[in-house]
Amino acid sequence: MSLTNRILLAMVLGISLGSILEILLGNLDTETQLYGFVYNGLVMGVFDVLGRIFIASLKLLVVPLVLVSLICGMAALGASSRMGPIAGKTLGLYLITTCIAVTLGLAVAIIVGPGNGVNAIASVDFVPKEAPPIKETLINIFPTNPVAAMAEGNMLQVIVFALLVGFAMTRAGEAGERLIAWFQDLEVVVMKMVGVLIELAPYGVFALLTKLFATMGFETIFDLAKYFFTLLAVLLFHGLVIYGLVLRTLTPLSPAVLRAKMRRVWAFAFSTSSSGATLPITLRTVEKRLGVNKSVAGFAVPLGATINMDGTAIMQGVATVFIAQVYGIDLSSSQLLMVVLTATLASIGTAAVPSAGLIMLSLVLTQAGLPVEGVALILGVDRLLDMVRTAVNVTGDATVSTVVAYHEGQLDEVVYNDPNADLELDSEESTEAVV
Repeated sequence: MSLTNRILLAMVLGISLGSILEILLGNLDTETQLYGFVYNGLVMGVFDVLGRIFIASLKLLVVPLVLVSLICGMAALGASSRMGPIAGKTLGLYLITTCIAVTLGLAVAIIVGPGNGVNAIASVDFVPKEAPPIKETLINIFPTNPVAAMAEGNMLQVIVFALLVGFAMTRAGEAGERLIAWFQDLEVVVMKMVGVLIELAPYGVFALLTKLFATMGFETIFDLAKYFFTLLAVLLFHGLVIYGLVLRTLTPLSPAVLRAKMRRVWAFAFSTSSSGATLPITLRTVEKRLGVNKSVAGFAVPLGATINMDGTAIMQGVATVFIAQVYGIDLSSSQLLMVVLTATLASIGTAAVPSAGLIMLSLVLTQAGLPVEGVALILGVDRLLDMVRTAVNVTGDATVSTVVAYHEGQLDEVVYNDPNADLELDSEESTEAVV
C-alpha cells in the first residue's frame, strides 16, 4: 500500500476509533475501572504517548533540516553568482511570491475563521508569550552564538547563520568545495531521516487522531473540513491566479499556455508530494516545452526546488491562524508580521520531500507564541493538502524560470507557444526522466 493510502487509512481508523472511544467514555461512569483503563490507559496513555513522541520527532529534525538545506541552497546560489542578474531576479521573485503566498493565506484565514467555533479544547491550559517589540525581534534575528541558537531552537538565527556559512563556503576555494561536498552528503543523511519519519507518519497520525477524537468528539471533522477547504481554495487561487498575474504582468506571455504544459508535472507532483522527486520532469518541461534556455532553467528550477515553497508558506499562514483561533488566542499585528517573516524564511528551508512543511510549521508556531501541539489538529488532512502544495510549488518554479528567461533574452517564444513541443515526453521518455 502506498504511503498516501496508508496515511488516509490511518486517518480513517484514528477518527473511527477515537469517536467510538468518545461515545464509550460518555456512557461509562467515571468512577469505574473500565473508564480508568480506557481513558487513562489507552487514550491518555498509549495514544497520547505515541502522539507526543511523533510531535517530538518533528521538532527534532527542525534544526538539522533547516541548517543543512539552507547551507546547500546558499552554496548553490553563491557558486552561480557569476550569473548576476539571473541569480538576483530569480531569488527576488521567489521571495516576493512567497511573501504574497503567506500574506494571502493569513488574510483569507482571518476573514474565513476556520478555527472559530472549535471550543472543545479552549480549556487547554496555555498562556501565550508576550510578543517582543519589532526592534528587538529584528536585532535578535542575528546570532551572537550559533551553537546556542541551535540548542535553543532559535530558528531565525539558525537561518541567518546557515546563509552566512553557505555564502562563505563559495568564497573559500578548495576548502569550501570540500565542505560543500560534505554538507551535500550530510543533506542526503538528513533527508533519509525525514523519509524514515514520514514513513512512520501513519502511526503518528493514527495515535494523534485517536486521542484527539476520543477527547473532542466526531463533530471536529466539520472544523477540519472548514480548514481543509479554506487552505485548498487559497492554494488553487495562488497556483492558478496569482502565478498567472505574475506571468501576465511581467511578460506578454499567456498563462494558459504555461498551465496547459504543466499538466504532466502537476500529475507527478500530486502523486509524489515532493518537489525534489518531480525535479527531473519539471526541469525537462521548463526547458523543452516552455522554451527556457538551459543556463536559466538549470539554475532557477533546482534553486526553486530548494527555496521556493509557496504552497508550504500558504499552509503555514492558514494553519497558524487556525490553531490560534482554536486555542482562543488573538494574534497581534506584530505577531502576524513575524508569521509572514518566519514563514517566508521557513519555506526557504523546507526540504523538497513529502510533508516536510509540517516540520517547519513547528518553528512558525514557536515564533508566534503558539503551542506546537496544535500541529496535531491538522495532521489528519495534511497529506491530501501536501499533494496540492507540491503542485503549487512546481508551478512557481516554472513561472519564475519563464519570467527570468524572458527578461534575460533566454526564452524561445516559438517553443513556448508551440502546443506540440516535446510531446514525446508523454511516452517512454517520461520514465527515463524520472529515473
